[in-house]
Amino acid sequence: MNIFEKIVAGEIPCKKVLENAKFLAFHDIAPKAPIHVLAIPKKCVKDFNDVSPDLMAEMSDFILEVVAVLGIKDKGYRLITNIGSDGGQEVPHLHFHILGGGKLKWVDLV
Repeated sequence: MNIFEKIVAGEIPCKKVLENAKFLAFHDIAPKAPIHVLAIPKKCVKDFNDVSPDLMAEMSDFILEVVAVLGIKDKGYRLITNIGSDGGQEVPHLHFHILGGGKLKWVDLV
């Protein structure tokens, strides 16, 4: 069981931003921007290569709700997912980094 599955199961606490039946958004424990939130499906999907179009459509809607709750939808934000070890993925569970809260530079953030 990976760390995100443990968070979904309630075994590890998180600072939740938004949750519904299929998705969870919570603050990253090592933020790289003033706002750094992770959005994950509750069902374990390894990465973007394995996500179904239907789940991705629902996740897109969820992420739009998250950025609205965070107050960054109109100000701007960065949305990143890492795929595989060469792409920097550390947890084999699809997750999107939502970064915002100020002007972001183009650097290796996650």
